Amino acid sequence: MAKRYRLLAADRQFYLSNSPGTLGGNSRMKIYGRLDCASAQRAIARGNTYQPHRVFFADEATAIAAGYRPCGNCMRPRYRAWRASQG
Repeated sequence: MAKRYRLLAADRQFYLSNSPGTLGGNSRMKIYGRLDCASAQRAIARGNTYQPHRVFFADEATAIAAGYRPCGNCMRPRYRAWRASQG
């Protein structure tokens, strides 16, 4: 049987997918970013409370629709645009 991945949808409900997510996020902080984000990797390595709140998205449009904002570290240009739109 093929591996199934648990992703978060735009309606904030989880679903199983045959494809892994392209972006990761943190449900507590409502942030999304690249899977290789240095900030997320450090938090995961520390073994703190980050991991239980880790979520995955199929794409950026889904993350935005679910109410998440771009990471200020790995997605700096998108974060700056998001922040400017909040003003």
